[in-house]
Amino acid sequence: MDKGLHFTFCVITTMLLLRESSQTGEKNNPKILAASKSGGPDQGLPTLTVTTILEDPYVMVRSAELEGYCIDLLKALAANLHFSYKVKVVSDGQYGAISSSGNWTGMIGEILRQEADIAVAPLTVTSAREEVVSFTAPFLQTGIGILLRKDTVSHEMSFFHFLAPFSKETWTGLLFAYVLTCFCLFLVARLSPCEWNEPKNEENHFTFLNSLWFGAGALALQGVTPRPKALSVRVIAAVWWLFTIALLAAYIANFTALLSSGSEQLPIQTFEDLVKQRKLEFGTLDGSSTFYFFKNSKNPIHQMIYEYMDKRRDHVLVKTYQEAVQRVMDSNYAFIGESISQDLAAARHCNLIRAPEVIGARGFGIATTQASPWTKKLSIAVLKLRESGDLDYLRNKWWETSCLHRSRDRWSPLQPQALGGLFLTLAIGLALGVIAAVVELSNKSRHAAGHVKKSCCSVFTEEMCTRLRIKENTRQSQETSGRANA
Repeated sequence: MDKGLHFTFCVITTMLLLRESSQTGEKNNPKILAASKSGGPDQGLPTLTVTTILEDPYVMVRSAELEGYCIDLLKALAANLHFSYKVKVVSDGQYGAISSSGNWTGMIGEILRQEADIAVAPLTVTSAREEVVSFTAPFLQTGIGILLRKDTVSHEMSFFHFLAPFSKETWTGLLFAYVLTCFCLFLVARLSPCEWNEPKNEENHFTFLNSLWFGAGALALQGVTPRPKALSVRVIAAVWWLFTIALLAAYIANFTALLSSGSEQLPIQTFEDLVKQRKLEFGTLDGSSTFYFFKNSKNPIHQMIYEYMDKRRDHVLVKTYQEAVQRVMDSNYAFIGESISQDLAAARHCNLIRAPEVIGARGFGIATTQASPWTKKLSIAVLKLRESGDLDYLRNKWWETSCLHRSRDRWSPLQPQALGGLFLTLAIGLALGVIAAVVELSNKSRHAAGHVKKSCCSVFTEEMCTRLRIKENTRQSQETSGRANA
């Protein structure tokens, strides 16, 4: 009898120890790790089984607990719709694609096999997935981009690197403004009586060459001769000085930004640039929606990208997002994937950068079984979170960066439109200077007409011809031919 009780006691003790060990293993295993529940079964709330995938910053394991953007989103949805949940990490580590046997893998497959009720993860809404499951309204908008390492795509600066702060159109406009201003200085200085007293005997200091030198001196912020005396000439000179000061300030600021950003050293700006180069290998996640986007696209460039990845799929396709980022950092490899995830990689690793072009606008949605009553409820809850700003808060929380220069802050040459007001001010100043010179000459002609007993118009014409060095014999021949015709 004692031996029977002793045996029974040992069996019970062993079973309790094995059960405790099993529960401890389940708690530390990320594949079946459960997140905190909203409410609880004791309150009679419906419980949903949620499948997800480990990907930074959407779902991560920290101190035997799950955290990340999707976990925070799930908590907000549970609080809004009053349900509890348990989270499991997808067993095969896949998002969801059709296998060679015709069955769905990943989170989509678990929903179809009713192993999970919903999938809360960076799961892209595609037409193929929409045919077998239902999606809620997207909680994140994204696209397809190219993730690069900065030092693998940089090249030496060009010989004329100092011209880069302005675009070609801006430099053309600047050259035209310089020549036009110098010509107006030359013209106004000849018309204004204050610049010389005896046009027939004196030589005006503002020749065209001197005017060009005066304008160039202002560009270098240097005072040069000749010095303007007339009000009309001073108006043009003052406006030109204001123009050059603002222009030089814009040039220095843009040149400083150019040197610090280094974005001009990124020759791979588009997917076409990626296909043409031979230095970098490129690929994407195996079985991801990005891979099938290029497979189904009719764009010739996209088809070339798909053929390249398909022929080298064992070498260029990666299994996880973490593997892709690590490969970009360690080798000459460009990763094609979700732009929003690439922004995170560039924020976490300051030596990474995302190329400017983004294609295939898409969204991340919550997947449910077809005809599930939770689809519409979750969609409305997602829209409410977006309208209240909670989704923006989560985006800023999990995409925070410590890098001084973010990859999306790109430098670009200064276009003429940015300096439109400056060019307009210069044009108005030139017009005012010319008008002032004509008024000055008209006043002198009116006074001279009273002394010589001639009309004001004839005296004005004579003064104009004298100052512009129109030959007297040409004018006399015109008068002779006029008398003969009379």
